[in-house]
Amino acid sequence: MSDQEQTEIRLEYAKLKQDHTDFDAAINAMIATGCDPLQVQRMKKKKLALKDRMKALEDRIIPDIIA
Repeated sequence: MSDQEQTEIRLEYAKLKQDHTDFDAAINAMIATGCDPLQVQRMKKKKLALKDRMKALEDRIIPDIIA
């Protein structure tokens, strides 16, 4: 993998991590204000999808090393 590809992946990872943090704050605010539980559940599902995407990017950055 080239240095530019790694840089692009790291930038995307950083953006997703910020989005994940924003979703977390939004979910906590929704819970605190007594928002509809279905909306909270949908936000949690989107947050989980972000986490899955972050994990996939981590796997691309960090190669598997068989010891």
